[in-house]
Amino acid sequence: MAYATLDELKGRLDWEPDEDELRIAVGALDDASDLAATYGRDWPENSAPRLVRTLVLKSAARYMRNPNGYTQSRAGDETLAWSDAHGRDAGSVYFTREEIRLLENLAGNRAGLTSAPVIAWGSRPQPSQTGYVPVDYSPASPFPLFADEVGPW
Repeated sequence: MAYATLDELKGRLDWEPDEDELRIAVGALDDASDLAATYGRDWPENSAPRLVRTLVLKSAARYMRNPNGYTQSRAGDETLAWSDAHGRDAGSVYFTREEIRLLENLAGNRAGLTSAPVIAWGSRPQPSQTGYVPVDYSPASPFPLFADEVGPW
C-alpha cells in the first residue's frame, strides 16, 4: 500500500534516478505510507486525503536526497551541509513533528483532556452543579468544572 506513486516522487526530485535509486524510492514510498497510516489512520489508497499524499512524497523525497544521513560533504573547495536537526532519524524515512501533528489531525487523533466523576463502589452519586472555567486555548468552549453544593470536592 503506497499513498503516492513513483512518478509523483520522480517529479519532486531534481535528477533522473537510476535503476538502484528507483528500487530504493519504491521502498521509501512504502515506508512513508506505513508511517502515515501509523501516525494517522489506515486510509484506503484511492481515498486518502491529498495532504497525506503530499506528506508521504515530502518524506520520501527528503530520504532520497540524503539516504545516508550525512550532515556535511566536502569535495575540493565545495562544501555541502544538511541539517542534522533530526539526529537519529537522518538517513531514514521520517516525518517531522509538524507533519506528525498534521497526520494526527487528519485522522481525528487529537490529544485532549477530559474530566470524569469518580464515586466509591456501592455509593450513590451526589447531585452536582456543572460550571465552566474559561480557557485560553478555546474561548468558545470552556472547560467543565464539577463541584457539589457544599464545596469544590
